[in-house]
Amino acid sequence: MTVSVVVVDDQPLLRTGFRMILHATDDIRVVAEAGDGSHAVRVVAEHAPDVVLMDVRMPGKDGVTATREIVASGSASRVLILTTFDLDEYAFSALQAGASGFLLKDVPPAELTAAIRAIAAGDAVVSPRITRALLDRYATQLSSDERTGAPHRNPILDPLTDRETEVLMAVGRGLSNAEIATSLHLSESTVKTHVTRILGKLGLRDRVQAVVLVYENGLNKPA
Repeated sequence: MTVSVVVVDDQPLLRTGFRMILHATDDIRVVAEAGDGSHAVRVVAEHAPDVVLMDVRMPGKDGVTATREIVASGSASRVLILTTFDLDEYAFSALQAGASGFLLKDVPPAELTAAIRAIAAGDAVVSPRITRALLDRYATQLSSDERTGAPHRNPILDPLTDRETEVLMAVGRGLSNAEIATSLHLSESTVKTHVTRILGKLGLRDRVQAVVLVYENGLNKPA
C-alpha cells in the first residue's frame, strides 16, 4: 500500500529535499505541497493524504494553527511535525493540538520514512532527543516530595496498575514497544496490550498524547 504525503514548509528548497527523499522509496508518494498553514489546510482537505509533514514556523497561519484545524475538521490525515530545534515551543503546542509525531528536520532519511510509515499505520512517533528536552523542561513541575525522592504517586495514575505505570513512563521516554519489552522483560505483544489499555483508561488518543500527559504532569523525573 502506498502512503500519500503532503509536505508543508515555507522553504521551497526543503520541500524539494523531502520530496526527493520520499520519492526514492517504493511505498511513499508526495501528492501535494504547501508553503503556509492556510494553503496546507486547503490542500489536505482536497487530497486527504495519509500523512502531513508539517513545519511549524511559517509566515501567516503557522503549523500549530493548521494542525489544530486539520484535526478539528475530522480529517483522517495524521500530522508529523518537523522542527529545526530540539524543543520548539510551537512544535510542542502542535502535539497538544493533535499532531501524531514530532521529529527534527535533521533526522536521517531512513528514520523519516520509517516514521511516516508508522504514523500512517496508526502509531505515533516522538524523537527520544525531544522527549529528553521535554523532561528537562517539565522537571520544574515536580512536587517537592518528588524532588527529595519521597514516595509519591500522582492521582492521575490511579486507574493504572503498577505494570501499566511502568509502561507509561517508558512511553514517556520515547521508547518503542520493542525497547519497552526489552527493558521490562516482556513480550512485545504484551507491551502493545498494556499501551492499548493505558490509552483507554486515561482517555488518550495515541502515544503522543501519552508523552504530553507524562511531561505536563511531571511524572518522569530527570535521570
